Amino acid sequence: MALETSPESPTPVRTVLQLVGGWIAKLGRIWVEGQITELNRRAGTVYFTLRDPVANVSVRVVCPRAVCDNAGPAVVDGARVVVHAKPDFYINRGSFALSAFEIRPVGVGELLARLERLKQLLTAEGVFNAERKRPLPFLPGTIGLICGRDSAAERDVLDNSRRRWPAVRFTVENTAVQGSYAVNEIIDALHRLDAAPDVDVIIIARGGGSLEDLLPFSDEALVRAVAAARTPVVSAIGHEQDTPLLDYVADVRASTPTDAAKKTVPDVREQLALIGQLRDRGRRCLSGRVERELQWLAGMRSRPALADPAREIERQAEGVATLRDRSRRCLSAALDRAEDGLSHTRARLVALSPAATLERGYAIAQRTDESVVRAAADVSKDDELLLRFKDGRITVRVDAV
Repeated sequence: MALETSPESPTPVRTVLQLVGGWIAKLGRIWVEGQITELNRRAGTVYFTLRDPVANVSVRVVCPRAVCDNAGPAVVDGARVVVHAKPDFYINRGSFALSAFEIRPVGVGELLARLERLKQLLTAEGVFNAERKRPLPFLPGTIGLICGRDSAAERDVLDNSRRRWPAVRFTVENTAVQGSYAVNEIIDALHRLDAAPDVDVIIIARGGGSLEDLLPFSDEALVRAVAAARTPVVSAIGHEQDTPLLDYVADVRASTPTDAAKKTVPDVREQLALIGQLRDRGRRCLSGRVERELQWLAGMRSRPALADPAREIERQAEGVATLRDRSRRCLSAALDRAEDGLSHTRARLVALSPAATLERGYAIAQRTDESVVRAAADVSKDDELLLRFKDGRITVRVDAV
């Protein structure tokens, strides 16, 4: 419930602090996770700051020395712990702190389980999908490099890249690569490089280390920042066996910083050798094509029609003459056969004609209308008949039948 105050009726400090203390007391006992910094043991009390590993916020923690000793030797600066505490607001000083009752170091197994749950969550959201990954440019103009200051990872990337392509340019952002400040510094450097118009690729590189050292590269905020970047990102964290969540969201994963240089920058010697091979292949293809065309042209020129055109005409003339003679012979033989057939037909006609019968001494009896008398019964007495002989004809009258 909000206080009703005014310049004429202000609220005393004690009242405000008492109300704040009452509100904070309503939280009860809670479990809080963070990273220990500024650990200080004083007599029977231990003081330390519990820092959020992602955001730049922290809270003071106070606990009895026995509580800290019961947690074991793992409670040191930089350790990740889970604290069971009660929020307290000290009215007299107006300060806030957590009173710890139990401290549990976060073990490797628990860290791995949390990372696995985060990985499953991001996978379900599609953050790691291969469809969203972008290819690297063949020859980037400027490469953004995020790494530790004066680190071996920085030297590996720069030296190997310049050895492969001496003209390559880099924009280097040195950040913390482990600890409570690493995530924020890396994200800020990523945003600056992603906003730079001349940066074509961003490499995030770090050498090997323990699981705790590499935790910043599995942070959810960093993973989502890489997923939202417009510039392709190469992850080169640790060694081959190290697989922080950054490897899954990056567009290209490199096993080491040296491998990142090889995957990002082409080797000028390999490219020159490839150009030489392609030039030789092109020359062989062109020479082979020209050679085949020359052979075809030589074959065409060696054909008789082109090599000796007159000879071809003579050959064709000889063929025409041969065909003409053959046609003449065929036509002559056909005429001879037709003439023989005609002679045979004429002989048969002569043999069958009435004139031939008259030649043998026969006569043909006809009436005056030149119709042939075929039987004696066809004539009557006093009929006038015409007898036709080989050399003439006479007229007779029938006396008796």
